[in-house]
Amino acid sequence: MSNRSIMLTGAPYHILAYGSLFGTTLFNTCIGTVIQFKTLPTLQFSDLQTKTFPWYFGLQTTLPLALAVTLPGRPFGPASGIQGLFDSANRWGTLLPLATIFVTGLVNWTVLLPVSKECIVERRKQEEKDGKRSWDPQPHSQEMAALNKKFGILHGISSLLNVVNFVASVVYGVTLAGRIH
Repeated sequence: MSNRSIMLTGAPYHILAYGSLFGTTLFNTCIGTVIQFKTLPTLQFSDLQTKTFPWYFGLQTTLPLALAVTLPGRPFGPASGIQGLFDSANRWGTLLPLATIFVTGLVNWTVLLPVSKECIVERRKQEEKDGKRSWDPQPHSQEMAALNKKFGILHGISSLLNVVNFVASVVYGVTLAGRIH
């Protein structure tokens, strides 16, 4: 197949979409956030995460759709694209991880992110009332303690979904490697 004709298939776009998904998730989860947390003051770290997460979760939600649309078929096997995604041969190694990546990204993007942002705004208002930052040593007002607990729960759920997303990305990467091999 010539280089020109391969560009008319979904294969190169599939590889680029997977690389973008995995690279973004790996970097944000294991490198970028850790460095930011250790380097930036808490307020700046929070502001940076608030600005970064809509893009990050948006990519975690849209890239699995790009992967589904560009899914390469196999000769004498499942079809390409969405049709091939639902073939029984692709159920566990392709459909399940891509659906998991999509759903975890979508929940983080459309449910947990907005609620977390609201909680951050409430905490900042409470900080003004209390004259104390939410991360300062205890004791905190009852209101701040409740907001900190709420934020901790939201952050924990979001982090868990992100880890599940990462594992599903690795699982799909193994499936993709099997197709390339």
